[in-house]
Amino acid sequence: MRALLSVYDKTGVVDLARRLHELDVELISSGGTAAAIAGAGIPVTDVAEHTGYPAMLGHRVVTLHPKVHGGILADRDDPAHQADLERYDIPTIDIVVANLYPFGSDPSVELIDIGGPAMVRAAAKNHAHVGVIVDPADYGEVLSELAGKGALSAGLRRRLARAAFAHTAAYDAAIVAWFDAVDAVDAVDAAASRSLPPTLHLSAVRTNVLRYGENPHQVGARYTFGNSCWDTAVQHGGKEMSYLNVYDADAAWRLVWSLGDRPAAVVVKHANPCGAAVHDDIAEAYRRAHECDTASAYGGIVAVNRPLTAALAESLVPVFTEVLVAPSFEPGALEVLGAKKNLRVLETAAPVADRLDVRSVNGGLLVQTADAVSMDRSAWTVATKRSPTDTEWVDLELAWRLAARVTSNTIVLVKDGQAVGIGAGQQNRRDAGRIAAEKADGRAKGGACASDAFFPFRDGLDAAAEAGATAVIQPGGSIRDREVIDAADEAGMAMVFTGERHFKH
Repeated sequence: MRALLSVYDKTGVVDLARRLHELDVELISSGGTAAAIAGAGIPVTDVAEHTGYPAMLGHRVVTLHPKVHGGILADRDDPAHQADLERYDIPTIDIVVANLYPFGSDPSVELIDIGGPAMVRAAAKNHAHVGVIVDPADYGEVLSELAGKGALSAGLRRRLARAAFAHTAAYDAAIVAWFDAVDAVDAVDAAASRSLPPTLHLSAVRTNVLRYGENPHQVGARYTFGNSCWDTAVQHGGKEMSYLNVYDADAAWRLVWSLGDRPAAVVVKHANPCGAAVHDDIAEAYRRAHECDTASAYGGIVAVNRPLTAALAESLVPVFTEVLVAPSFEPGALEVLGAKKNLRVLETAAPVADRLDVRSVNGGLLVQTADAVSMDRSAWTVATKRSPTDTEWVDLELAWRLAARVTSNTIVLVKDGQAVGIGAGQQNRRDAGRIAAEKADGRAKGGACASDAFFPFRDGLDAAAEAGATAVIQPGGSIRDREVIDAADEAGMAMVFTGERHFKH
């Protein structure tokens, strides 16, 4: 039996080589892998000696040779293949151990491997006769079968082949993504920079099997593209995460980091905030966020963008909360939270900004560029006779950040850095405004109102005035803008047009 070893990830490869040698498997290798094996005193034949050709073209050509690929691809049951092997003196290769450089970590043309993927794919194609191992985690099972049976079972070879093709598919997807990213940077005109790639190649790895899906009778799991903040998240306590726990926690986590530079807290229920606030004291930010809608906060998701203090932990304990997410925990906080045995406590890094927003539709995907919320006041227009006061500007900005992340149609009411009323996901803007005002219950007086899209009629503006808001922020662009501006002037309100809509579905 003969094995060819050529790996980027050398975890456990020397121990693997040693055990293979003990099982009388002849070893062939090249480059750093060969050096590591030989350095451990394990007999190994260099690929150059095996093929009769040295590595060439700056190491672009090493394993691309008939003595390598013929030995891997030969059908051992085909007499014609056996005749070719004998005629050209090509020894068979029974095991291929190879994995590829993680291209996305430092992409360049020179890191586009040709020989490695070709070798992996060849071995996977011929899995009826060849075992291909791309993951060090599989070394143990391979060695166990070799030691116990003297060969790899058909089932294991098939599973390993599937993993091998997934490995090369992910590698190719990373290369395509690099080309797309370079093209986006190099785009000269605005139209080109706004275009989407002609094809989309997504490669995701299952990382968590969840308690269940959206409902208990559904199966759920989380997959990663390799750059998610959830990949390194630490769960300090509580039950296993379900599909909706992850979905809502992600919504909360992305929202809290979108609210600016100040300490912020949000409470999310069914992917929409039912409370949000900013304050110099993170515990007070949470108290004010929870105060927005205490009924909806029951069983919600809490996220804060500052280290969670013991004082904040004390405030959280009396409230039934499903998930808590924070960047870190100050001394004593986790001990306090430990009293809530079912509370899922997550610690993770700030979310990564996505370039594309991808969701499923029947038989395919719906793709768009991510919705970036501009906070450039110079691009906004004060449409009314009165300009916002400094205090109103602060509340307008928070209300606008929130409105962009709440399901449409939405109206958000903010006062003194605290959301006091949120009307989310309504089929018409009047109902969104009515719900926001009812939740505010008089607390919006002197505050700000944000609408994620323009007011089609003045009744929406009138409702904001009735709720007590004295400043409004909205995209503008309605054929009835003049009517809405006049209504604001009549009420003595300040109104800002951003020129940018933020529907969220």
